[in-house]
Amino acid sequence: MLPLLLLAAALSAQAQSTPAKKELVARIIKQQQPAIESMARNLAEQPAAEIMGRAGPALTARIPADKREAVAKDIQADVKKYVDEAVPLVQGRAVKLAPTTIGAILEDKFSEDELKQVVAIIESPVYSKFQGLGGDMQKALLEKLLADTRPSIEPKVKAMEQSVAKRLGVTAPAAAAPAAKPASK
Repeated sequence: MLPLLLLAAALSAQAQSTPAKKELVARIIKQQQPAIESMARNLAEQPAAEIMGRAGPALTARIPADKREAVAKDIQADVKKYVDEAVPLVQGRAVKLAPTTIGAILEDKFSEDELKQVVAIIESPVYSKFQGLGGDMQKALLEKLLADTRPSIEPKVKAMEQSVAKRLGVTAPAAAAPAAKPASK
């Protein structure tokens, strides 16, 4: 029984919040705010993207050709209005909820010393430099990956396009004839 009581006391001591832990967690959340806002933006924009994806085919199928451009502009205006209103709302709420959600988990799962280490890492100029190179590193990998896999993937994409087009009873323009390459100067 005594070992269980000692274990419970040790766990509650680590899980207890202190002003120092709260301050460290606040610093972590502040550093993570751009990621929190990005996640919230993606969440708010998802319905707009889904609606736009469904609107394209419906526009072609249901709207006379002479009215499509005007209706498309109206739809884009509706989507823009939604995004302009929804994104700040969801981002603001995410930032306000972060201390009581993310913060509570950090305070519960990390000791004060561990939080100090996390803060030291994410506030480090070297880590900031590393994070800043993320786009360049991803671009370099993506370019090499595309070059390396294009010969094996393009035939698979064309076969898939042809198969889907055949099932829909449509001729796939891209699959029917290879695209002409521009003449070199």
